[in-house]
Amino acid sequence: MKTQESSYNLAALFALSLRLVVGWTYFSAFWRRVVLENKLDPELPGYIGQKFNHFLPNAIGIQPIIEYLVTHPEALHRAMVTFTIIEALVGLGIILGIATRVMSIGVLSLAMGILLGSGWLGTTCLDEWQIGVLGVASGAVLFFAGGGLFSVDALLEQKGSTFTKKRWYPYFFSGKLPWSTATLNKVVPLIALFIFGLTLYTNQVFHGGLWGTLHNKSVKPKVEISNVVLTSNALQLDVYRVEGADVYGSFVIAINLLDEKNEVLWTKTQEELAELKANAIQNYYIAQVKAGKHSLVLPLGAKATLNFVSDDFQKIKNQVAKIQLVDISGLQWETKF
Repeated sequence: MKTQESSYNLAALFALSLRLVVGWTYFSAFWRRVVLENKLDPELPGYIGQKFNHFLPNAIGIQPIIEYLVTHPEALHRAMVTFTIIEALVGLGIILGIATRVMSIGVLSLAMGILLGSGWLGTTCLDEWQIGVLGVASGAVLFFAGGGLFSVDALLEQKGSTFTKKRWYPYFFSGKLPWSTATLNKVVPLIALFIFGLTLYTNQVFHGGLWGTLHNKSVKPKVEISNVVLTSNALQLDVYRVEGADVYGSFVIAINLLDEKNEVLWTKTQEELAELKANAIQNYYIAQVKAGKHSLVLPLGAKATLNFVSDDFQKIKNQVAKIQLVDISGLQWETKF
C-alpha cells in the first residue's frame, strides 16, 4: 500500500511543472478577459464572443452549438461569462491542487472544446490544434497522477479531514486510485490510444497532416457566395467568410457581374462598397460584415446578405453568367448563376 502511494506521489511530483503551466494557461484566460482588459463586454473591441464566432466555419461536431450562440447574443454573452468563470476555477484549482482529479477533467473538457472548435486555426504553427491536443493529453495525465504532496489535497489528508476517508475521495481529489495495477495497465493505455487517435484524426481533418496535401485554412481568406438572386432592379447574395486569419479581415474591393466571356457587365467599386449603407447588409452572426474605410470588410466567420438596387439590371439580366468578388489581395471568388 505504501509503495503504491509513493508511486502516485512520485508521478504527481514529476507532473508538477505540467500542472502549474496547464493551470496558468486556463486561469490566464480569466486574467486577460477580466483583469488586464474587459473582453466580456459585447460593446467593446476585443469581445471574446467575436473570437468564438471565428470558430464556426470549420469546427467539428459542435457547429450547431456555436451557430446557436452567435445568432443569440444574450445566450452567447452568458456562455462567455460562464466559460470564463469555469476556466478561472479550473486553472486555479489545478495550480493549487484542489480537487485535482475533478479539475483535470475540467482541463480535458475545455481542451476538447478548443480542439473541436478552433483546431483548424493557426497561421504558422497550427496553434489552436496543438493547444487542444496537448490540453486533452495533459488533463488525462493529471487525472491519473493527482496532486501529490505539493497540493491542497495533500494538506487536507495530512489534517485528517473526515471526507478524505470516504471511498469516493480518490476519484475526485488525489492519492492512490482504488484500482489494481492490472486494471491500470489496461485502462491507461486504452485512454492513451484514444487520445493519440483523436490527435491523428483531428490533425488529418484540419490540416491533412497524415496523407494527401497539407493545408492551412488560416493562411488565405476564402469567401463563399450563395443564394444569388438577380431581378430587373435588384441583386441579392449571401457572402460567408470561411477561411483566413482570425485577426484580419477580408477586404472586398469589387463585386462584378460577368458574362460568358468574363466581361464585366456591372460592378460595385471599391469606393461604393466603402460607402455601402448599413441597411444594405443583413448580418447573420455577431461577427459582422461592414463597410470599412476603403472596402467592404468580412471578418472570419461573418455571414451576411447583401442587397443592391440598380436600373441597370434590367438591361443585363439575361446576359449575366456569374458573380465575382475581388479581394484587395487579388484573390477572386466566383459562382455561376
